[in-house]
Amino acid sequence: MSDQLSLLIRAGNPLIEIETTDEHRAREVVMAVAKTLLRPLFEWTVTQGLSCTDKSVNLSSSSEPSRPAEEVRAVLNFAGQFPERAIFMFHDLGPHGTDLWVRRKLRDLHAQFAESRSTMILVEGNPLPPGIRHLGVRHEISLPTPDELEQIIRATFKRAGSESVVGVSSNITRSTLNQIVQILRGLNRGEAERAISAAIHDDYVLDVDDIPRIVEAKRSLIGTGCLEPIAADFSVDDIGGLDNLKKWLKLRRAGFSMHAREFGLEPPRGVLMLGVQGCGKSLCAKVVAADWKMPLLRLDPGVLYQKFVGESESQLRQALHQAEAMAPVVLWIDEIEKAFASASSASADGGLSKRMFGTLLAWMQDHRHPIFIIATANDVSALPPELLRKGRFDEIFFVDLPNVEAREVILAIHLKRRKREPANFDLRKVANAADGFSGAELEQLVIASLYSAYDENQSLTAAHLLAEVDKTSPLSVIAAERLADLRAWARDRCVPAD
Repeated sequence: MSDQLSLLIRAGNPLIEIETTDEHRAREVVMAVAKTLLRPLFEWTVTQGLSCTDKSVNLSSSSEPSRPAEEVRAVLNFAGQFPERAIFMFHDLGPHGTDLWVRRKLRDLHAQFAESRSTMILVEGNPLPPGIRHLGVRHEISLPTPDELEQIIRATFKRAGSESVVGVSSNITRSTLNQIVQILRGLNRGEAERAISAAIHDDYVLDVDDIPRIVEAKRSLIGTGCLEPIAADFSVDDIGGLDNLKKWLKLRRAGFSMHAREFGLEPPRGVLMLGVQGCGKSLCAKVVAADWKMPLLRLDPGVLYQKFVGESESQLRQALHQAEAMAPVVLWIDEIEKAFASASSASADGGLSKRMFGTLLAWMQDHRHPIFIIATANDVSALPPELLRKGRFDEIFFVDLPNVEAREVILAIHLKRRKREPANFDLRKVANAADGFSGAELEQLVIASLYSAYDENQSLTAAHLLAEVDKTSPLSVIAAERLADLRAWARDRCVPAD
């Protein structure tokens, strides 16, 4: 990272933009490069004024004007008059770029520094204004590496021990430590320190039980743009049926570990789940994230499409870039056919859906980040054939209506959630009567029965459940032809989830 910045400076780039929220890390990198290149480094902020690492340099009163606007002008004038080759690091100078004088001065300095080989580095929390954005080259401050994250964990634990009156302890194994490091990927140094510190100070112990807390801390930090962080407070036991899918996921659970990579395994890429609405496809995404102890991000297709030319593609690229930065994560694309509905046919959107779809396919094929994609779809006819090609996903599962055993388990799950003992009900009789019901319809069956029992001032019984079965026309009856077509299509193309 510092080598790349050093190269940009030695190549004579007059202005370098570093857009980052980790200002501390950016400052460390710039100071290290300046020291290596033996160049004086001037640093300016609106609150601290101008300072220099070379104490022999006399700054006079160039950083002392009373108003920020005057100070910016004084500092830029000082930079233009400084006789030696130097590095000038400005924090949050971008907002001042709306000032016509500042824009003009930056252009003048750009031309001057191209000759003198001095360098301006703008450390910004937001993109530069259009008037000065084109002057600079961007430099990315990378996030901490796994080795650095491990050092952060150890340093944070040591500091917590020195600050605590009662002391702290740890009994984590090497594999647990590696798992915590993987979870912290995508956070900057300060965010990682705070996540670990919170886990330690909760009970003054750092152990495997802190992993869910660290996952939740990371989840709360990454909800921006088109990616929505979703709480994954489920377990595998919350899904009835889908035994084949559960076995497949269990087999690949450890695929993101360091040990698996040393063994020669690549991380699993993801699954596409097709099937009947309300049969647990979306729930699977939450269960996988919870079971694998990874944050869950949902890509909202509705937010992707913008009215201005180029903005939609930019939104998708930003979302994918953010997912890469936050990896390892589970990336959930719900009802993917709706996001790219026009990509498989002639569209009236000027080819936007096809371009967006091409961007997604290229990324799915080429990315090497630990991101597990779960895409769900209800309408296979709207899916472009390129998406179904082997290699895009590890497997394509078809989620059908639950069989009688699965229906019995699903009914028991929803009764337990509502503080009812399943053993007090003849659930096999109810499950047989509810043939053709989806998981979502079985949940609503329990809810409707509870309302009926409450209205009658009675305890809930199997009779209430059976009465609601008779009143309900499930989707399998309402859309029987469509379901038959879906099953026929999936018969030789997909792996049964159950």
